[in-house]
Order: sequence, then structure tokens, then C-alpha cells
Amino acid sequence: MEEKEKKMHEEEKTKTADKQEETKKKKKTAKKDEEIASLQEEVESLKDRLLRNQAELANFKRRMNEERIKDLKYANAELAKSLLPVIDSFRLALEKEKGGKGKGHLKGFEMILRDFLKALEEAGLEEIEAEGETFDPAVHQAIAKEERNDLEEGIVTEEFQKGYKFKDRLLRAAMVKVSERPKKDAEEETDPTHEGEC
Repeated sequence: MEEKEKKMHEEEKTKTADKQEETKKKKKTAKKDEEIASLQEEVESLKDRLLRNQAELANFKRRMNEERIKDLKYANAELAKSLLPVIDSFRLALEKEKGGKGKGHLKGFEMILRDFLKALEEAGLEEIEAEGETFDPAVHQAIAKEERNDLEEGIVTEEFQKGYKFKDRLLRAAMVKVSERPKKDAEEETDPTHEGEC
């Protein structure tokens, strides 16, 4: 009997050892599964970060390319702006000489100015229309007002200095005089005592 008990006791020990071994294997397997899951999460996170970085880089390249194109488009704007006083001087000289004796010089200045303006227009310079146009604060700078009965309010009556755009960018606003209604007419329109009088 003792032998049987010994055998049973050894079998129980073996079973317990086997169970412990199996439990250890399960724990190791569970630990490995956790590590694998953790590594997979890390890989997914890194893939996501990589995709985001690639998208950011593509956006950065696109923005830089757009800025480069914009810079090229307006590269000559400062040059054109610096030449505006030269154009003004030519125009002033031509205005002063129209009644004078220097007809030959006047013709020469007119040709130079025309060619000069043509070259700048081809580069993107554009004169802003002013006289006779409706006042637009985006491109006109009103420096005087003139009471006029024959015009609606807000019409440019005189241009003191030409305005210019370079492509679609304002270089200099046109300095202008703008029409306004005479005060007497404006008062009559707003005075309620004049209503109903015939």
C-alpha cells in the first residue's frame, strides 16, 4: 500500500508539476501575445505618423511651390513701382511743353513715354481708370470734393495723379477729385417741410 500511495503521491506531484508547467507556458504565451499586440499597435502608430508626415511634407511642398509662383508673378512689382515717378515726370514735362516752342523735343518725349509704358504694360503694369468713373476706395484716393449739379454723387471729376496696378496688385491709388451734391440740393431732399409743397 505504501507503494501505491507513493505512486499516487508521485503521480499527483507530476500532475501538479505538469499543471504548473502548463500554467507557466500559458503565462508565457499570454505575455508573448501581449508583446505582439503592443508591437502591432506601435507599428500602426508609426505607420500613421509616417503617413501624416508624408501628407505634411506634400502640403509644405505645395505651399512653397505656390509661394514661388506668386513671387515670380510679382517679381517686377517693386521695379514698376520705383519707375512710377519717372512716368509722372514724363507726363508733367509733356503737359508743360504742349504750348511751348520745343515741338521736336515734345514729340521725342511722347515716343519715349509711349515705348516706356508699353514695356511696363507688357510686364504687367496697368493704369487705373479714374476720370468719369464711379469712385472706388480700393483704387482711388479722394483728396478733394467738388459740388456738381450735373453729376451723381461719387463720380471722379478730375485726376491729379494716375494710379497703377501690377497684375492684380495695387501699386498706387489714383489721387482724384470726387463729385458731391450741392449742400442746398441735399438739404431740400432731406428736409421734410419741403414735401407736399407745389
